Parts: sequence; structure tokens; C-alpha cells
Amino acid sequence: MKYSLSDFDYNLPTELIAQEPVNPRDSARLLIVNKNTKKLEHRKFSDVVDYLNKGDVLVVNDSKVFPARLFGHKKNTGGAVEVFLHKKINENTWECLLGGRVSSGLIIELAPNFEATVKSNNQDGTWLVEFNKTGAAFFGTVSRIGHLPLPPYIKRPKDQKEDKRNYQTIYADSDKVGSVAAPTAGLHFTPRLLKKIKAKGIIIETVTLHVGLGTFSPVKTEDILSHKMHSEFAEIDKSTIKRLKKAKNNGQRIIAVGTTSARTLESWGSAGFSDKFATWTSIFIYPGYKFTAVDALITNFHLPKSTLLMLVSALAGKTLMEQAYKEAISNSYRFFSYGDAMFIC
Repeated sequence: MKYSLSDFDYNLPTELIAQEPVNPRDSARLLIVNKNTKKLEHRKFSDVVDYLNKGDVLVVNDSKVFPARLFGHKKNTGGAVEVFLHKKINENTWECLLGGRVSSGLIIELAPNFEATVKSNNQDGTWLVEFNKTGAAFFGTVSRIGHLPLPPYIKRPKDQKEDKRNYQTIYADSDKVGSVAAPTAGLHFTPRLLKKIKAKGIIIETVTLHVGLGTFSPVKTEDILSHKMHSEFAEIDKSTIKRLKKAKNNGQRIIAVGTTSARTLESWGSAGFSDKFATWTSIFIYPGYKFTAVDALITNFHLPKSTLLMLVSALAGKTLMEQAYKEAISNSYRFFSYGDAMFIC
């Protein structure tokens, strides 16, 4: 069946868009969506352990969010420029979104002894920008002066101190810095909940997908197949691949935590479950797609007309997903990054 963009639209009352996370994180609500029985259940997120079985493999994205939104000024004129770091090209060059009137050769002062030089226009809305710092010096300065690029539906002008703590999973790896947005399904996990999950004999594995510009890019074409996905870097280390293959062969459930983990696993599956996986992926999952790696998914509620809503509709079935969203709205679930969750199982 051919779907159009309008097939993935729904009306959401603005008061249901979460502006802050609940505390503790695992007290968020959880909608259980059974894709086999078509049954919906209302639970708390901490109850997810009741729906996990010994031997299940929970796959999380360990990418760490960094404050990719920088504010500077033109070296010669003092005019304001916003720099949004998107994709690292090499040690000192990034693909960036730039706010303000810019041109090739422009030097942007971001902080004392920290400058960026605009190199060229990529003709897709992004620019190549060269920085005068690399490695730890670069990320150290960015961490100090940068701001988290919070989604536009979170209504505050800039990130707050609490956001730098809240907008990060507890298992984010400091050696895996690279996401401009959090893999938000993972925000619900607490140390206490992870301890209970492990004690039940559920295996936790990590993959890495650095969330990029695509997470903010709306689908603009009514024909969804005309939509171009931005690529994001995904990686699974060899030892994890070996364990995942063994689990698949043993018939254990592979449960992705978040659409980023799901896209990483499915990208690996589409590459033939290779023994080595580190690549830029632009995989686009929509109804009709046959999952090869993922059996179940823990995820948040997604924006209307988004590729992520298409992904969950592919896994659960479009009709069931429409029912689940209507149920969530009628029961005042909280939506999007800081909102509640569902478990498609």
C-alpha cells in the first residue's frame, strides 16, 4: 500500500507537549502496545521490567549529547552569527547550519582564541566550517560555551542548567560524544530500574548512533518516498555483534530502546549482519518495511508527519499505531522528548 504524508498526521493538544521531564524519570507513563494481540495497557515506565523476559536483549544507544549550538559574531563587523554543529568531516572541519548573513571566507569569533572560518556552501542548507581547535581542546571549549539545541516545541529561549542534566541518558558514554539531540526513549531509565532489569536476567547491549540534523528535519513532500533522509553515523563493535548474532540464533528477543537503536540495528541487518559495522546510515523505515533485527521497541511519542512516526507504524502496523496515539491523547499522556513512552512488543 502506498502512503502519503497526510496519512501520518494527527491533532495533538499543545498542553500535552511535555516541557519538563517527570521526576523520577522512571515514573513516566508507559503505554504497552502488543502488536500480536492488538491490546493496549496503561502502566508506569518502571513496570517495563514486568514485560521483559530472562534472556531478552535490550539494546541502547550510548551516544552522548553535546551542546552543539554556538553563538558568535563576525570578526570584522561584529554581526551576530549562530553556528549549529551538525556533522564532523575531519579533525577541524564540520558541516554546520549557520544563522545570519554569511559567505565563504567569513571568520566567526565564538570565544577568546576560538574562531571558525566559513569555507563553502554545501547547497543543501549546510556549510563547511573550519575551526582553529581540534580534539579535546575543541570539545572542551564547546562544552563550556555551547547550548543544547533543544527541540523547538520546548518553549524556552535556551537550555537551562537542568536541561544539561535531564537531556542526557544515564548510560551515555563520554567517549561517544557526537549527538545534537538525545535518544529520548532512554531518558526514562534510572540506575534503580537498570539494576532490576539486569537482576531479572535481561542482557543490555550498546550501539552508537550520533543523532544529527535529520531529527529536526520535517518531511516536506506529500509523497513520502521523495523524502531524503540526512545521514547519521552508526556503529556496533565486533564483540557486541558477536553476542547479538548468538542471541538472534537462539531466538532471544532483540528490543531496541529508541528509534536510533532501531535504525542502527536495522542498518546492520540490511548490511547482511556483517561482522564489522561502522557507517553513515540514511535508512528510512516506513510501513511495508520488514524488520530483520528488531523484535520490539521502547519509544516515545513522535511528532505528526515525522519519519519516526512512520517507523513505529511500520513495526506495530499503522492501524494499531493510530489507535495507540488516540488512546494516549484521550488519557492525557505527555508527548515528545520529555514525555511518556510506549513499549511495542
